[in-house]
Amino acid sequence: MGPILRLLIRMILSKKLVNFLGVMLRRYCLKQRQCGVAKTIMIEHEYRNNTIRLAERVVFSDSFKPLYREGMSLVEEAAAYLDGPGRDEAKMLPRSATPFYAAESMRLTTRLMQIASWLLLQRAARNGELTRQQVAMEKAKVRLDTSSAAEALPGWAQMPADFIDIVERSLRLQERIRRMDDEVYGAPGISGVAGNPVSDQLVLLQTAFGGR
Repeated sequence: MGPILRLLIRMILSKKLVNFLGVMLRRYCLKQRQCGVAKTIMIEHEYRNNTIRLAERVVFSDSFKPLYREGMSLVEEAAAYLDGPGRDEAKMLPRSATPFYAAESMRLTTRLMQIASWLLLQRAARNGELTRQQVAMEKAKVRLDTSSAAEALPGWAQMPADFIDIVERSLRLQERIRRMDDEVYGAPGISGVAGNPVSDQLVLLQTAFGGR
């Protein structure tokens, strides 16, 4: 067992990871907003003739604004919960349920990071600020397949009601976004190389904290 994995296990058992995820999600929200502004400023005008204007697609234009508001609102709500009430509720869980709560919190955080990235990317594309090539390159980094152990977890019934509600809403939102993504871009192909869940999580942690 490597030192990183041992550290993650110790964090889970000591309940520090749950608190850490709330802070991480808050910083991610701030960083994404800052990056969205920076990318808009840095787009070169010479690419304008090759922009992809997703607003011209009726299904996207009619659905995006409320979806964007709902998605970003859920991200903020989850961040506030994990960094606030979720801390107190986690302390009241039975010892056997703590690892399940921490693991599901990490899945939730990952899922919402990907949702926020997709929404910000589509907003820029919808406004004609990205070329087709830029959209394709950035969208390739976004994964809309973060699953949840949910009811399969032995301790799921012991999870806080507010936490269960946020997880379930995030799953429904992810499915809606995935369907919209398929409608706009077409269903994705099957990749022959599977990702490494631990490595993916570590990359997300580094991204959220600016590579520190």
